Amino acid sequence: MFLSLTIKAQEKKDTINILFVGNSYTYFENMPHMVSLISDNSKTKLVTKKSVVGGAKLSEHWLGQKGLKTQELIKKGKFDIVVLQEHSMGSIKEADSLVKYSKLFCNLIKENGAKPYLYMTWAREKVPQYQEEINKVYSYVADENDAMIVPVGKTWELAMELRPNIKLFDDDGSHPNQLGAFLTACTFVGTILGNVPDNLGTFYSIKDAYGESIILLDQIDALDVIFLTKVVNEIIMKH
Repeated sequence: MFLSLTIKAQEKKDTINILFVGNSYTYFENMPHMVSLISDNSKTKLVTKKSVVGGAKLSEHWLGQKGLKTQELIKKGKFDIVVLQEHSMGSIKEADSLVKYSKLFCNLIKENGAKPYLYMTWAREKVPQYQEEINKVYSYVADENDAMIVPVGKTWELAMELRPNIKLFDDDGSHPNQLGAFLTACTFVGTILGNVPDNLGTFYSIKDAYGESIILLDQIDALDVIFLTKVVNEIIMKH
């Protein structure tokens, strides 16, 4: 029997307000919405907003390029957590820039009463050996700024190690498909709340302003949900 999960009124729940700062690795397959929906199975509701543009770097967020107003959002948004996601190749090709602008953002985030979280991304499909360097750079930045790491790259790595035939990538070999986005969202929920809730659904949707259903995640296999949940909880326990 498949379970369905939709946005519903939250009663007597703690709320954590989160701003996602990044690019398509953040917004692909409605990942921030997925984080919020998955949290409906917990005692704490994660309310998510985003400041994103395709291909954006943290430097462009900081400098207000590409129409971004990320600094203003952080100052005015009253967020509890701000998630920073550098360009997917930033930790490999422009590590100095990642270090510099992460520090600037982490200071700004703390000044405005929030906690900085770093979105450790995955290596692209054709270059899995980059994962070690990605992990190293993000770990250094986290230590330097007293920031939390969301170990998405590590959960992807473990999932593919345990099931080499699992499909997490979109056809471009870079972005996540629906299953990859689900794993990413679960990693955020698990990191922020301490573990991934049990009995997650296999179908996720929201209602628009007119009451029409918008499907965020088509029905996925219940065994995939169980597998990915266990992967995330294993990584969270070690991290």
